[in-house]
Amino acid sequence: MRAATFAAALGLGLVALAGCDTAVPRVATAGASAPDTRTSEAARSAQIAEVTRALMALGPGVDPAEAARAAEIAVREPLDWAREWQVVDPPFLHNVKVVHGLREKGVCQDFADALEIALHAEGFGTLELHRAIANARNPKLEHATVIVTAPGQAMQEGLILDPWRIGQGRLWVGRVTEDPRYSWESRASVRAWHKAWKARAGVDG
Repeated sequence: MRAATFAAALGLGLVALAGCDTAVPRVATAGASAPDTRTSEAARSAQIAEVTRALMALGPGVDPAEAARAAEIAVREPLDWAREWQVVDPPFLHNVKVVHGLREKGVCQDFADALEIALHAEGFGTLELHRAIANARNPKLEHATVIVTAPGQAMQEGLILDPWRIGQGRLWVGRVTEDPRYSWESRASVRAWHKAWKARAGVDG
């Protein structure tokens, strides 16, 4: 009976869920690799080095120390957030738990918010942060992330830092132009579209 009840709740959650893509990922990573950083300190250190190189490749003006610090935050801190938020399931299943009140946090927007705040607090001078949204016209599949560029670069030239996609706070990294799953646009453009849509529809708020 419990199994049937949970299966029914899972089905309803997948239909009702908004805020993160609920589909099972087709690929784990593109661009920089994303090893299972829960397994060992060596794996975490290796990914930090790889993400550092990817950030430095954004442009000759990127400070290696800033790239290394950003990589350290992006690899390590989401693992801590996942433990804090009790994220132990694949992303889509954890999202269902949040929808049904079984977990408080851990959807893509939570990870994106926390990562943006942590990186912004460093006051980087040679890295710029962008909040991006994919599938904004379809709330059931909407996904949020942080993209990093060198100063003055367009967001589409940047590097995606996505600690939600793989699950349990493990970092997915890849160039925006090489993302096999999402087409990204800035949060500002999404908000502008949403405001225009509300005006056309005569919706308040």
